[in-house]
Amino acid sequence: MKSFPLKIVTPDGLQFDGEAEELVVRTVDGDMGVMAGHINCVTALGMGRALIVSGGKRREAACIGGMLSVLEGSVTLVPTTFEWAETIDVRRAAAAEARARKALEEKARLSKMEQKIAEAHLKRSLVRQNVAAGSGRHN
Repeated sequence: MKSFPLKIVTPDGLQFDGEAEELVVRTVDGDMGVMAGHINCVTALGMGRALIVSGGKRREAACIGGMLSVLEGSVTLVPTTFEWAETIDVRRAAAAEARARKALEEKARLSKMEQKIAEAHLKRSLVRQNVAAGSGRHN
């Protein structure tokens, strides 16, 4: 299978710089796959699982917010948050879920902004837990 250059850069630094055969990410419009020869494009990322196939090996990560750029065969993923499945702190994600659910139980007392923030925290925690569970990690 043909490969393409892929860089994954977050506010915390470079997460990946190498060749990949496939990339699948969640965009604001749904899942998008990239393989060698993909047309040029730029899109905003949503919240979800990222799948990277490199050297025939499959890795998954929680990928939240940011953008994806495909330009002249080179792919750059610039997510706001990117956590490889094996590095996700499942206990911390579960605690974040519990806090968000508790906040949402008191919806009537929350402003619209506070409600949106709690919903975003809930979704992020669920994405992290889902990615970790899919990798076989349940600590």
